[in-house]
Amino acid sequence: MDEVLEFLKKAETYYLATVEGDQPRVRPFGTIHKFDGRLYIQTGKVKDVSHQLEANPKFELCAFSGGTWLRIAGKLIRDERIEAKESMLDAYPTLKHMYAADDDNTEVLYMQDVVATFSSFTTSPKTIEF
Repeated sequence: MDEVLEFLKKAETYYLATVEGDQPRVRPFGTIHKFDGRLYIQTGKVKDVSHQLEANPKFELCAFSGGTWLRIAGKLIRDERIEAKESMLDAYPTLKHMYAADDDNTEVLYMQDVVATFSSFTTSPKTIEF
């Protein structure tokens, strides 16, 4: 899990895919944080991505850095704990002008049933599950 976390932080931007009906939806994300032994992302409950994940928690993401790309598949599970939200916002203080741990919009989601695969053109794929 820590190797995945380090890669996503290094890449800075990853592309998160969700499903809306039968249509894939992809958008750039930048939050990744480890809290309570899990990897978390952050968004707003008013956003389409939140509604899509509520209807279907399955996601995929892809990131690229240094000639290697990472693909992750799994589920994103909402965590309503204030402590989880505070931890994320402390890790990303620039979000504090838009979000607060105790507002009705801030949403943090942790990854579950993860299959993460590192790939490149020069090495064999490496898969990590958590």
